Amino acid sequence: MSPSDVVASAGNEPDTLDSMARAMFLSPMVASQDLEASVAFLEAALGFRLVFSSATYRICEKDGLTLHLQRAGEGATGCAVYLEVDDLDAAWEQARPRLDGTRFREPFVQPYGMREFHVDIPHTDCLLFVGQSVGAV
Repeated sequence: MSPSDVVASAGNEPDTLDSMARAMFLSPMVASQDLEASVAFLEAALGFRLVFSSATYRICEKDGLTLHLQRAGEGATGCAVYLEVDDLDAAWEQARPRLDGTRFREPFVQPYGMREFHVDIPHTDCLLFVGQSVGAV
């Protein structure tokens, strides 16, 4: 089954989350021991372009999709995914009652202009960031 088949079939399920925030973007966050080399590869080999850069973080974009790179130490493992939504408060209201027994961080503002909360996805080694742009901080 292709990704487009999955998306098409998803429309046949009952909509029980009407109050949930609308997903804007879903971006993988990849650990890199050499940010410059990782960006250079993505640009040269796959046609990505660098759209954000800080000492510890890069965002590369291609065709409206982004790949986030974060500086990591040797042997870093795990995964992270960034879900950008249009209404963080609605997303938090939907998620919070279901987080008992799950490690999470309540909504807060990041210095890079995003308000977000974090949730460990149960039974995985993956951290989910859910955020909404609040503009320049």
